[in-house]
Amino acid sequence: MAEAGRQGPRASVWLAGEDRRGGRRGGQPSGLDRERITAVTVRLLDAEGLAKFSMRRLAAELNVTAMSVYWYVDTKDELLELALDAVFGELRDPAPETGTDWRARLRALAREHRRLLVRHPWLSQLIGTYLNIGPHSLAFSRAVQEVMRLSGLPPHRLTGAISAVFQFVYGYGTIEGHLLARAAATGRSPDDYFRDSMEAAAELPYRADVIEESRAIMSARGGDTVEEMLDRDFEFALDLLVAGIEAMVERG
Repeated sequence: MAEAGRQGPRASVWLAGEDRRGGRRGGQPSGLDRERITAVTVRLLDAEGLAKFSMRRLAAELNVTAMSVYWYVDTKDELLELALDAVFGELRDPAPETGTDWRARLRALAREHRRLLVRHPWLSQLIGTYLNIGPHSLAFSRAVQEVMRLSGLPPHRLTGAISAVFQFVYGYGTIEGHLLARAAATGRSPDDYFRDSMEAAAELPYRADVIEESRAIMSARGGDTVEEMLDRDFEFALDLLVAGIEAMVERG
């Protein structure tokens, strides 16, 4: 069955045999293991981004040869899959604090996912590229399904509700992560970067009206910093989605 899975559109490290999921047996270079390789991969991706990541760069960071890494993974794709699932392990299920309050638990899971996407901007490029069937990814999916069942929606509406909430979170967290990364790349704070961008855009005659209207909307929203503005928009959008789920439950 595992071999058949590896013949699909994209092989997955999670569909490999037991011996490959744990790394090759016998003859591995000393001082290395899959956990350490994955942790360094995540650190490099955070620091340098997906475009600059390579097996050669990873090997240099580990102070080993590139061939040494291949004792533990067959391909770069397998390693990125491991990194993807590893960061999903950072997500915390708020069930112990929220109990059966599905609204509070859903909001907490959405916030956790948003923070994860912002903390690891490369993550959004990998979600959907791979199967996301690692243990941490599946644990998060299970928590999301559990909380959505508690909402009272009928089974045939659960996937639509999950998509509405977490595709919104994915898009919001992805754009926010890219904004912050872009600001950091220019050597400016998010607030300075945002202000300078708005001022530069306002100087263009054919965009002045649109920018002025945007300023008025953002002023009405409130928030003195980019972080505050982003938080307010996210929380209100989340309130709208929760209210929509409640309305659909009431409609039966």
